[in-house]
Amino acid sequence: MSRFGDATAVKRVDDGRYEADLDAGYGIGEALNGGYLMAVLARVAVDVSPHAHPVSTATSFLRVVKAGPAEILVEPRKTGRTAAMARLTLVQGGEAVVDALITTGTLAEDLEPQWRGEAPAALPPPEECSTFSSGKGERGFADQVEMLFDPATMGWLDGQPSGRPEARAWFRVPGHEPDGLALALAVDALPPVVLNLGAKGWAPTVELTWHMRAVPAPGWLAVHGGGRLVADGWFDEEVEVWDSAGRLVAQSRQIARLGRGLPAS
Repeated sequence: MSRFGDATAVKRVDDGRYEADLDAGYGIGEALNGGYLMAVLARVAVDVSPHAHPVSTATSFLRVVKAGPAEILVEPRKTGRTAAMARLTLVQGGEAVVDALITTGTLAEDLEPQWRGEAPAALPPPEECSTFSSGKGERGFADQVEMLFDPATMGWLDGQPSGRPEARAWFRVPGHEPDGLALALAVDALPPVVLNLGAKGWAPTVELTWHMRAVPAPGWLAVHGGGRLVADGWFDEEVEVWDSAGRLVAQSRQIARLGRGLPAS
């Protein structure tokens, strides 16, 4: 099993109750990445379902989640021929830290859309993109994934933000071909899009909803992020994930808090 597979492993200990040992390698500072936590919850949701894929996940992040032991409580809401729904609560230190409502279904492996909107502008080829690492070996989220960023969206690193809420990158999980769990990670893998508006500091996600639209083909995923509004200390972020076959495989929208606000214009 890949490092990511081990890090998202869960153990059923009773009806409606699972245990997990959350991996510090998927942290950003002391807080664990939201996409990683959604992948752990998705693994449980699929395990209790007759269906194979987490097609819709609505997640509320209640408190900062840290590495270490946790339990997942599951309340089935519906089990049907085409979809099943369950409420999952991640508990740590006796407190609920993440709530999610996850709908599972089974997507066709050779799915062809009946209609599709226009694809976003293509990313530069990987060899023209830039890497970003925490520089701390296996101590942070950036060291657990492979990401190659569109240089046009990384000006904030040099104090030259683009002035548009945007982020784009090629994405893959080392040793783990794209699947529903990897997509949960991908939709929350980009740096906050408000960094390109000059924002600084932590930008915690409050709620994130994502949809798995197709089973991804092997290879790199193209992740495109943007935003629509920044106001009163809140901002939104929308992400699309496209696979190596040029198919839209995941979509997400989140609402988050600004760390230190935006610089005066």
